[in-house]
Parts: sequence; C-alpha cells; structure tokens
Amino acid sequence: MNQVEILVARAIFPDVLDALSAHFKVESNQTDEVWSGAELSRRMQGKVGALTTGSERIDSALLQANPQLRIVANMAVGYNNFDVPAMTAAGVLASNTPDVLTETTADFGFALLMATARRITESEHFLRAGKWTKWSYDMFAGAEVHGSTIGIIGIGRIGQGIARRAAHGFGMNVIYHNRSRLSPELEAECKARYVSKQELLQTADHVMLVVPYSAESHHTIGAAELALMKPSATLVNIARGGIVDDAALAKALAAGQIAAAGLDVFEGEPQVHPDLLKVPNVVLTPHIASATVKTRRAMAQLAADNLIAYLTRGQALTPLNTLPGAAA
Repeated sequence: MNQVEILVARAIFPDVLDALSAHFKVESNQTDEVWSGAELSRRMQGKVGALTTGSERIDSALLQANPQLRIVANMAVGYNNFDVPAMTAAGVLASNTPDVLTETTADFGFALLMATARRITESEHFLRAGKWTKWSYDMFAGAEVHGSTIGIIGIGRIGQGIARRAAHGFGMNVIYHNRSRLSPELEAECKARYVSKQELLQTADHVMLVVPYSAESHHTIGAAELALMKPSATLVNIARGGIVDDAALAKALAAGQIAAAGLDVFEGEPQVHPDLLKVPNVVLTPHIASATVKTRRAMAQLAADNLIAYLTRGQALTPLNTLPGAAA
C-alpha cells in the first residue's frame, strides 16, 4: 500500500500529513517553499496523486511530463490554477474543497466590508502614527452599512451567505447579478433581487465580488465599471485576483472616484500593485478569507480525503471533472 507515491506541494497540518502517510508514500513540502513550475513538475515525477494549493499551476506541460498522475486535489474552493480540460484529456481527476469554507469566507467578506465602509484600517494607521490629538465631528466618518444597498456579483454558496448576513443581520437591501438567476425560493431566503450588472453598479452603496475566476470574468471590474459606481460607494473583492483591474482601481481610489475598497485577493499575488499601497482608502489583507483554524483544517482534511478515496476506492468526494470510464 505504501508503494503508491503522492506529493503534498505545500505545508499542511502534521496530523493530516500523518493520515496520508498511513495510505501512501508521501513526499511533503513542510518547509513551505513555493516551487517554480519546473520544480513542481520535477517533484511530480513518479507521483500518482498530489495535494496542491492555489499557488501550484497544473497545466498541459506538467501533465505531459507526468503521465502517471491520476489525481490532483486542491486545498481551496477555487481552482483557476487548474487547466481542467487538459486534466480531463490527460485522464487526471481534479478536486477542490467546496462547502467547508462557505460560512467562514462569508463572515470574512462581511468583516472586510465593515472595515472598508467604516475606515477601520485608515483610522488605525492614524492612531498608531500619533496623530489623534482631539475628537472632531467628521473624523473618519465613513459609509453607513445597516439599511444600505449591497450589490453582490456572483451569488453561489458564499455570495448567498453574504446576502443572508446583509438582509437578515443588517437590514440591507440586497441586489445581485449572476450568470443565472437564483430560484424564487433562494431569492426569498436571501431577500435578494436580480438586476443587470449596470444597475447594480449604479445603485449599490457597497459592491461585493464573489464570482469565480475565468477568462470571461477577468477584469469584471475595470475603469468603465468603476466609473458607473457612486462616489460614495465601496468595493470589496473576496473572489480571485484578476476579477478587478487593480491598476484601474488604484487610480479610481486616488481620484476619489469611489470612496474605498477592501481587497483580500490581487492580480499576481502575493505581489500587490504598488499604487494600491500608496492610497489610504483601501483595506488590504493577504488572501485570508478562509483563515480560521477550524476551516483550514477542514479544507486540508477534505483535500486529503479526496486523494485517499480516489486512489483507494476509485471515487473522489468532491470532483471537478468526470473522466471517461472512471467513477467520479
């Protein structure tokens, strides 16, 4: 049984690594180096399975160099690091970790919205710099959240969680735009109303992005879209880097075209566009929306369980693709 070799491409919880080692011969990366594509491909040699994160690109070149590979399990709900069609063509199963991070990520999305609207980061920097010497009526006066209008672009599981928090917890008017409408039952549950993207951008006090990344969703928010938003509006991105044109956003923030932004994801992360670091009216966090101990453990365990289930029983728990002639 231990002759089957797998790769764990980034550091994970030691007990999850132990669980994998009970089934497979494991090469792990507990030093947590971020490997180049060439080094990742080299490490994949001889491995039939791999546990990856969003930093590991699985593309046709890697697949061609590793024809023995059977499954790659992503420790993330997003999978824009996977070329899924190429994986399917190569007979490699792809899996992700949906559901286990939904509520935690929705919590963080709302926390980032609150921090952005109420200028928390900006005011903390002011305080730490020793600039707080008196109270004034307009000191860091931000945007109202309770009773305002939130526009959600992308209303899958996480977007629905944000809608419920907004409508039921903060009495917000919820509007949304998506490739397809929710069922009437889900719309009622979320108290959400479907609108066009243009109407959402023009009317929302707060715009929240939760759309999956794809070629079609690249720069969903760019200069033209930012120009449609209210000068008092905020923008929050907990989706993926590339959904927002970060350079255009930095210009809009510097010009006061919108009031503020909150970003957990970035184009080319972990690099951040330098102009975003120069504007005060943006809250920046390092892709931590799912970062609670409980949730990260659940993500690691589900990724491991996908490897164990597929390589021992031929059926993954949360597959992204279906392979011809294989159980998925």
